[in-house]
Amino acid sequence: MVNNLLMMKKIKVKQVRSSIKRVKSQKQTLEALGLRGIGKEVTHDASPSIIGMINKVKHLVSVIEV
Repeated sequence: MVNNLLMMKKIKVKQVRSSIKRVKSQKQTLEALGLRGIGKEVTHDASPSIIGMINKVKHLVSVIEV
């Protein structure tokens, strides 16, 4: 189990498009990721739940593997 934690990759998520005129669930997903505006970046572990949230708003964010 310790090896799995060490092997878990980090990803950097950056909001590149506005959440104005988006569905409420997409706005909430951006907030749950910690993104509060265009140009803001956050770093997360590449867990399945985070990957799922990113897939939901993939048209609004860019992802870089760290």
